Amino acid sequence: MRSPAPPAEEVAVVGGLTHEGEGVVRDGKTVFVPGALPGEQIRLRRTRRHRQHDDGELLEVLTPSPERVTPRCVHFGVCGGCVLQHLSPAAQLTAKESELKVALERVARVTPRRWLGSLAGPAWAYRRRARLGAKFVYRKDRVVVGFRERAAPYVADLAGCEVLAAPAGTLIAPLASLLTRLSIREHVPQIEVAVADNATALVLRVLAEPPAPDRALLEEFAAVHNVRLYLQPAGLDSVHALGAAAACEPLRYGLTAFGLGLEFAPTDFIQVNGPVNEALVTRAVELLELAPGAQVLDLYSGIGNFTLALGRRSAHAVGVEGEAALVERARANAARNGLSNVEFHRADLAAAPGPDAAWLRRQYSHVLLDPPRTGARALLAMVARIAPARLLYISCHPGSLARDLMALVHEHGFTLEAAGVVDMFPHTAHVESLALLTRA
Repeated sequence: MRSPAPPAEEVAVVGGLTHEGEGVVRDGKTVFVPGALPGEQIRLRRTRRHRQHDDGELLEVLTPSPERVTPRCVHFGVCGGCVLQHLSPAAQLTAKESELKVALERVARVTPRRWLGSLAGPAWAYRRRARLGAKFVYRKDRVVVGFRERAAPYVADLAGCEVLAAPAGTLIAPLASLLTRLSIREHVPQIEVAVADNATALVLRVLAEPPAPDRALLEEFAAVHNVRLYLQPAGLDSVHALGAAAACEPLRYGLTAFGLGLEFAPTDFIQVNGPVNEALVTRAVELLELAPGAQVLDLYSGIGNFTLALGRRSAHAVGVEGEAALVERARANAARNGLSNVEFHRADLAAAPGPDAAWLRRQYSHVLLDPPRTGARALLAMVARIAPARLLYISCHPGSLARDLMALVHEHGFTLEAAGVVDMFPHTAHVESLALLTRA
């Protein structure tokens, strides 16, 4: 019996990029080709067929794009942490702006009165929060540490990372060596990274209690590399400092334009790109045009990243967050920064709040929304009833943003004044954006 012939090779021109950063070829049935860029003539082979499209393999770039660059990272193409290192940073921004515009036009059926200039910052060594996988590989007889592979559910075997903030980017190989020496090496599946202004923290997810010799190795590593180590044997409330880290001051980062310092726990959510985050907070305050008497509501407020800055420029700011630990952290940050005109409340924002919510008894002139990828659909009618003069929506997913803007504009009478891209994650396909709405 003959084996089936390999799929035929094709030559085609790439027409665009998918939301995941893959090249799109529409010559016949659409095929997605990782590593291909718009405008390039390529040689490809279809590797997997689906109902609406095929997956393809890039065999050769016959006519390269003028925006193609040499990836800095030796692991690019295998590691799933980045998908666009082969595209110039300026062209990455252009592609993300295009994705946002298409989403607003096709889904929201709206165009802003003006487009904002993109917010961008450092393209390398910017990522201060990350979750790395760890896996003991028997055939290699060692632990590998890294992000997930791009096309497989395995942990990529990394020696370092060009986008992780210093010193985390250079600690991957030493971490793999450390974990290989532990007796519980098969029971450490994950490492959370948090690079603060004052320290670097690593949280090891441990499925078995490390014995005394393992703890000694861990503490030695922390001392040699000047990092703080934490262990997480169960849920987030089980995270605890190891050794000298227990006596250290909390992690913190600053918003220098507002004279603020925010403390956070090593597993708390913070925006991954410090310089871009500060630029984003500054732009948010500018776009909201806060008068001295402004009353501001910040929904999904976290540890107070936006709320505290809004409090600096308004009469009163209220933050609402669903996670109790973050609410307590935010309140402590307000007190630490001397802000008596800021308050925080806990509420389940996955559903419309009831009329007895204490924070809804106030009147607000301005609202800021910073929801997760799923958007803020449950809150839109409530926000419309508040009728703020200015509403700023900060989004981490163009699709959910467009869906929510469609409702705000076409159902609730808001006008889309401005929109733009925030390049929080260079070299990835992740698109962060913001939209300013007004209400007559």
